[in-house]
Amino acid sequence: MILRDVLIIGGGLHGCATALNLRHAGASVTLFEKDYAGRHASGVNAGGVRMLSRHVAEIPLSLRSMSIWEQITSVLDDDCAFDSHGQVLVAETDADLESCKARVAELNRLGFTHEELLSADNVRAILPAVADTCRGGIISRRDGAAQPARTTTAYRRKAEGLGADIREGTAAGLPRHENGLWQIEAGGETFAAPNLVVAAGAWAGRIAAHLGEAIPIQAVAPMLMITSPLPHFIDPVVILRSRILSFKQFPNGTLLIGGGHLGRADLDSNATVLDWAKLGVSARTVTELFPAMRNATIVRAWAGIEGRMADDLPVVGPSPRHPGLFWQCGFSLHGFQLGPATGAVIAELVTEGCTPTDISGLSMARFNAN
Repeated sequence: MILRDVLIIGGGLHGCATALNLRHAGASVTLFEKDYAGRHASGVNAGGVRMLSRHVAEIPLSLRSMSIWEQITSVLDDDCAFDSHGQVLVAETDADLESCKARVAELNRLGFTHEELLSADNVRAILPAVADTCRGGIISRRDGAAQPARTTTAYRRKAEGLGADIREGTAAGLPRHENGLWQIEAGGETFAAPNLVVAAGAWAGRIAAHLGEAIPIQAVAPMLMITSPLPHFIDPVVILRSRILSFKQFPNGTLLIGGGHLGRADLDSNATVLDWAKLGVSARTVTELFPAMRNATIVRAWAGIEGRMADDLPVVGPSPRHPGLFWQCGFSLHGFQLGPATGAVIAELVTEGCTPTDISGLSMARFNAN
């Protein structure tokens, strides 16, 4: 039996970030990844580094994560292609704009100032190519984007360099708790530790069911498209208030179109099936918002596999039922920006029993209230 301080199931950004932070805290770690780091949600998402438009329960975690993103080169020895041109939420109707006004007012009342209301003229100054139908919006100026696969790989490499035992291509068996230790069979060996972190994305639901935990998680397949290069016309990432869209342009002129339209995911085969009709909706949305996109050519489309919670909020923190068990899953298509801070928070909970970051709204307890 191989003894460790912590076992981690799942080698995406969240699992690798937790492994790195645990090594900084001096804990011995083995991480199991059935495929390779970033094979699913962490490596194939749109790369949005976004505080904008988050649920209030996520904002403390998101703010802490942004402070890490802003020094990511010193953390990982890799800038992860992170840029901070901001993210803009566009209001397309008067009703959208009223919703934006209410949102910013509510955040200000709660003491959060990272979202700033924009008039229609303000938006056009930032996005000159936007359609005339734009009524205004919100900007989060510290936001931006990074390369997801590169970021996940950088976290894996740094954690491994500090002594984390990263086992890619090694599926973890279902965990069991015996004699005060979590035990996992993997690769023909038995591993044991007093602490277990489940960062298994969409597959976390199967582990939760095995352990009798109530985690309402669904496997989904968020889809993305990329275009041929166009002349540069946009710097910030753009999202919409009422319609599904995430949109950005890379330095080489290509444009990434995403935002949450879903294909079909199969956990048993690791496969996804694209929904071309929904991709067509995304394409039409982009051309209506940015007429310059009408001459663009779609060159590739794909989907990842992600775990989506019933309330679209992740589960971050200890199990209320099992000692030494920690959940880090259900990031519901918006977990990339949260990865750095979530890894730090879980490591603090494991090694110190507490964290200075308010994650009370992300607790498992919300599913067990009677």
